[in-house]
Amino acid sequence: MSQNKPYFFQSFAIIVIAIVALIGFRQVLPKKIFTETTNNTKNVVVDSMMLEAVQEKDAPVEKDTLEKNTQIDFEEVNGIKFPAENFDDYKGYQHLVNFYEKLLQLETKKQGNVRIAYFGDSMTDGDMIVKEFRSSLQARFGGEGVGFVNITSESAQSRSTVSHQFSSNWKTLSFLNVKNPKKPFGISGQVFFVKKDTVDPVWVKYKASNFANIKTLNNPTLFYGKSGNKQAVVDFIVGKDTIHKKLNPVNKVNTLSIGLGDIKSFKAQFTASDSIPFYGFNFDDGRGVHVDNFSNRGNSGLPISTFDTSVMRAFNDKLGYDLIVLQYGTNVLNYGSLNYTWYERKMAKVIAHLRECFPGVAILIISSADKSTKYDLEMKTDSAVVPLTRAQRKYAVSSGSAYVNLYTLMGGDGSMVKWVEEVPAMANKDYTHFNYRGAKKISDLIYKQLNNGYEQYKKLRGHKNIEPEIIEPEIKKQDSIIQKTDTTHAQ
Repeated sequence: MSQNKPYFFQSFAIIVIAIVALIGFRQVLPKKIFTETTNNTKNVVVDSMMLEAVQEKDAPVEKDTLEKNTQIDFEEVNGIKFPAENFDDYKGYQHLVNFYEKLLQLETKKQGNVRIAYFGDSMTDGDMIVKEFRSSLQARFGGEGVGFVNITSESAQSRSTVSHQFSSNWKTLSFLNVKNPKKPFGISGQVFFVKKDTVDPVWVKYKASNFANIKTLNNPTLFYGKSGNKQAVVDFIVGKDTIHKKLNPVNKVNTLSIGLGDIKSFKAQFTASDSIPFYGFNFDDGRGVHVDNFSNRGNSGLPISTFDTSVMRAFNDKLGYDLIVLQYGTNVLNYGSLNYTWYERKMAKVIAHLRECFPGVAILIISSADKSTKYDLEMKTDSAVVPLTRAQRKYAVSSGSAYVNLYTLMGGDGSMVKWVEEVPAMANKDYTHFNYRGAKKISDLIYKQLNNGYEQYKKLRGHKNIEPEIIEPEIKKQDSIIQKTDTTHAQ
């Protein structure tokens, strides 16, 4: 027993020294040690342009002249002028006047249609947030269809609004990691090719969900690009029927409709289609409101600047957008910078480029949500969140765009911790991403702000007390000849 005493006292002394050292080191270690995360991030990438641009994060900070009470005045548009706003409360409804007018025509006269391109990162992956946003608009203003869906998708398995399957012999190029593709990117920021020398069938399959307003695949239409290939054909398999059609890739953006109107499901099988750039299928009934989800994991928003202007205008000629939503920021928070002048400057250029690609289309900026990081062993709002949302508000103001401060809407400082700890929880344990329950609430908050501006617009316009209703606008002339078919034989 006596032989063990020296070892006991020696061990005790080591423990005491370790505790003292830990206390001492804690005073000099950075407060921000690590973040908690349980999410699978193997498919999350950060776009190449972001990696380059972040090198500028230590550039000299420009003097910020925008104070809390800085007044933002607006110019009249079509006889409508919203009241001036303070910078910190900026929403920019004035810049949505034309968009609001299109909604008003739908609501009061059942005329026209509205289309929204919703660009985002992993926050909208699997149609999260966008799903409920689309549903709210279609329930009020009419419209059926899930919108534009890519040929392949990294989030196909997690998307509930459409069943999406595809063969493994597709080659995907994304603007997240390729700057100059041989053929231009499509509106989703991707382009798809049949792999060369493949002997297995090349196919893609879609099936509608059971959610309201997207229970069928409305007027399925293939979008593809230009090529010298004159031999390509596609077989559309609908139930027991097969429709054989030849591709004609002569324009920068070409379309091919199955021609059966609304169906429940189909499989498209491609033959001799080498070198043709494929983009995806569009599903809409040509009336009411349609919202396309263009989400890319790891996207900062900067790769949008690589869009080919002429190709985007060709897409716009066929789809006709009225509003572009940009919801980014999650991936920009990962570098510990509090200086976002570089991001503000580059995103302003992105918006200017979008205005060239989609002339006259309104733009809505949605800021980063709250994100929590571990400080002194406690999860708190990341110190970069507020500076980033301020930078996002600044480029929204300078570019004449509307703005949603998602950080403020969800509760501001410490809100992500509350969303994670709520019962039932509304966000994941990575303290960054929302679950499906939280995504719905986020969508409702965004829709509510957008609708508040719309109600103000109606008052300025002279239309008051118009009760919301589900409507069915008149079908566009070019869609009026589409004949619906019996879907009982669909797969």
